[in-house]
Amino acid sequence: MTEHAVAELPVANAPIPAAEPRVAVHSLDAYFGAQRVVRGATVDFNEGQVTAIIGPSGCGKSTLLRCLNRMHETVPTARVEGEVLLDGRDIYAREVNAIQVRRRIGMVFQRPTPFPTMSIRDNVVAGLRADGRKAPSRAEQDEIAVWALQRAALWDEVKDRLRDSALALSGGQQQRLCIARALATKPRVLLLDEPTASLDPLSTQKVEELVYELRGEVTIVMVTHNMQQAARVSDRTAFMLHGELVEVAPTSRLFTTPGDERTEAYITGRFG
Repeated sequence: MTEHAVAELPVANAPIPAAEPRVAVHSLDAYFGAQRVVRGATVDFNEGQVTAIIGPSGCGKSTLLRCLNRMHETVPTARVEGEVLLDGRDIYAREVNAIQVRRRIGMVFQRPTPFPTMSIRDNVVAGLRADGRKAPSRAEQDEIAVWALQRAALWDEVKDRLRDSALALSGGQQQRLCIARALATKPRVLLLDEPTASLDPLSTQKVEELVYELRGEVTIVMVTHNMQQAARVSDRTAFMLHGELVEVAPTSRLFTTPGDERTEAYITGRFG
């Protein structure tokens, strides 16, 4: 490899042994300047499963999530120590391109973020040329747009409006559009940062149903302030407190027989 070569991450959707996690986090510390906001987090996110991250406001949930695709480093003074492995490869290795990482590990934010000057169709395919590679042909982009909108359960609602502005959609539709945009690059992992926090109950239900349906196809890590939501859609749940990853367990077990008294205090409403 030449000095300036960019290391290729493994091919998207490459099979991995069933016992191996898709993402493995080892002794992760995240900082804003001198302030350490994630403290020694170690956790695996398993292939094809939904993992929810819960905890009180300010505990480091969203920061941990942003560390999983190198979004944390886009903030001035922010830095990370430790490892985040995608299929065994450290995404923070010097030779790994951050944009390529974000194609493999997509992200959807708390508030819908459609590109305001683009049509619905163009929003979906916007990420296909984000890393400087030659974009697929227009026909191929159209096929990808249809596929992604179908997977995001939005196709039937917008199939006759693809040239319209994305801003013409409702808030819930815009959020599913953002999920379609993330899915269009065929990521191995999808990060959702409180994706229903700004949505009405019906839109929330549709996004939750979508998350549930995507399990098995893509590894999903979702930050949520809503414990009932975590219980409804996730296979495993992680509880964070003061930057520490206190406990990770199958969701049913964590909510019924948590192993740490701090987890029990939080889920029973004694604080938070």
